[in-house]
Amino acid sequence: MMVCSEAESNVALSPDDFACQISVGPAVMESLSRYLSLLQKWQKRFNLVGRSTLDDPWRRHFLDSAQLAPFVAENPGEIIDMGSGAGFPGLVLSILGVPNVHLVECDANKAEFLRQVIRETGASARIHRERLEQYDGPDACCLISRACAPLDQLLTFGAEISVPDARALFLKGKTWSDELTSSQALWHIDHTSHSSLSDPNGIVLEIHEFKHR
Repeated sequence: MMVCSEAESNVALSPDDFACQISVGPAVMESLSRYLSLLQKWQKRFNLVGRSTLDDPWRRHFLDSAQLAPFVAENPGEIIDMGSGAGFPGLVLSILGVPNVHLVECDANKAEFLRQVIRETGASARIHRERLEQYDGPDACCLISRACAPLDQLLTFGAEISVPDARALFLKGKTWSDELTSSQALWHIDHTSHSSLSDPNGIVLEIHEFKHR
């Protein structure tokens, strides 16, 4: 039996510790490692992610994204990654086997990067190279996002591209409480906050229901 080591937050997370913590096998790890190799290669030409985050990519990007998998394990419909950027979190979830993931990204270079990762990993995610306000794909049953926009903007965009009873999973940093408070002036938000596995100051904001006041 593999025993996960206790990696300190100030020490880069190893691939083995990631695999143990998320419980993924060799085939998935090979695909995620290929993803990371492509990210490191493309980062030299395009600003896909913050440069410093690549000092600890398995924590800052892959664990951060993969922690959403248990929340969407039994999702009944389409999942829209709002402003997918370099594919976090949506493309990671797709490689982990989550179906019906749609990556919405308007930047041409980032969209082409996503296409290459999908080609080389066999992920099933679909790319929509357009702005969120122009998205014309299937409506979401679940919205996901990381570092795309403030919460009130995510809810405004999300309301237009989702079914009426959609839920949302947003990865938020240390200002999440302020964002939630300001958003509640305009929105009724039924939510639960979960401590982040990757960021001691962050949360997974699980929104069960959101409606304009």
